[in-house]
Amino acid sequence: MNSMLTRTTLTLLLALTVSGAAAQSAAQGATRLTLAEAVSRALTSGVDVTTARANLQKAQANLKSVRADPTSVITTLTPAEQDVALQTATLEGTRLNVVQAVVTQYLTAYETAERVTLNAAQVALDERSLTIARARLAARVATALDVSRAQNSLNTNRQELQSARDGLPVQEAGLARLLNLPAGTNLTLAAPPAPPRLGASLATLQSGLNTRLPTLVQAANGAGLAALQVRLADNDYTPARTLQDARVAAQNAQRSLDDASRAALTTVRDAYRTAQDAQERVALARESQANAQTSLTQAQARLRAGTAAAVDVQQAQVQAQQAAFSVTQAVNGVWRALSGLGAASGVDVTGLAR
Repeated sequence: MNSMLTRTTLTLLLALTVSGAAAQSAAQGATRLTLAEAVSRALTSGVDVTTARANLQKAQANLKSVRADPTSVITTLTPAEQDVALQTATLEGTRLNVVQAVVTQYLTAYETAERVTLNAAQVALDERSLTIARARLAARVATALDVSRAQNSLNTNRQELQSARDGLPVQEAGLARLLNLPAGTNLTLAAPPAPPRLGASLATLQSGLNTRLPTLVQAANGAGLAALQVRLADNDYTPARTLQDARVAAQNAQRSLDDASRAALTTVRDAYRTAQDAQERVALARESQANAQTSLTQAQARLRAGTAAAVDVQQAQVQAQQAAFSVTQAVNGVWRALSGLGAASGVDVTGLAR
């Protein structure tokens, strides 16, 4: 008897231990994040930023060695200095690109989670509408076509709900990878905060692009090095053909820089307009939300007065949810536009890249 009790006790203790370990493992695997925390983590431990930071440190060490070497000549020193400038711009550019990537992935996953809730409400409404359509058909006040349409709407929204549910883990996995989190990490994403207003002027964001954007810094380095070759060849002991070739190369490099600069200015201008438009759309979405909420309140009042059916209130509730989701999308659109403008201009306008 005592032996049986001992085995029973051991089995219970083992079960409790396994259950506790599983709960602890699940707790460890669950990570709650805000948008700012997600960006901060990616900037601190993300692969891209870590690599860019290591490349800058390597370039700085090389420049230090070149400057310390008394035999270094200008054709060795100049590329070393240019490499530091390029890697500095690349690090900052990588940071802003990572901000944009995290913002995009975070908001996509958050919106999908919200869409699951919205689609579930729509499916519940469709199920009720189908039941009503069948009842009306039985009462001979509706046709088989009405039932077919209700069934088709239900099937469509069920598929959209399933698609959102299936897509959410994939999107969260993509975000976890950007944040360098272990595979299988369970993410809980907080609602994104209100985005900041766009305070910088277009002129400010377009000024100094040649020193901020890696592509322009690289082009400027090429133009500068080509100009140096012209100066070094412009003497009476260098073959004339060498000088001529150097001048052609310098002209080509300058044209490439000018073309890249014009393209960058256009990109910043377009991104700036996109950000302005996104901010305006938030107000429009909130107006629609207010109208939907008013309609819901009126439907509830009519239900109490006996002049509306419960399904009318349910439909108004779903429409209010849809309007609220549209506001979420509009607000998130501002975040996306600001992060895109930051990547295009080399200036953080989100306040997240700290």
